Amino acid sequence: VQLVESGGGLVQPGGSLGLSCVASGSIFSINAMGWYRQLPGKQRELVATITPSGSTNYADSVKGRFTISRDNAKNTVYLQMNSLKPEDTAVYYCYCSARERISVPSSAYWGQGTQVTVSS
Repeated sequence: VQLVESGGGLVQPGGSLGLSCVASGSIFSINAMGWYRQLPGKQRELVATITPSGSTNYADSVKGRFTISRDNAKNTVYLQMNSLKPEDTAVYYCYCSARERISVPSSAYWGQGTQVTVSS
């Protein structure tokens, strides 16, 4: 399973940015999908996750500003980020829990990361 992110970049404080991530390869099923982020010198932290049925979970720091969604038919997860703050600056990683075949358990997969910089 490969995850490819797109949509990162530079945005001013208060601005908006959207990320997307497509899963491809040998996929039998995808369970949770989500986004994590990592600041320099810090551990990777949860941003938001979403189940196949659409149940979501957000970090307190992004609630009310970020919205996660997914298109199960396209194996794609999105993250709409509004009211961005300088402290949102990080490398954002796409995540999914997926099974490649019915005979194997789910494994975690990660994208390569995309830089989001919030600065004036």
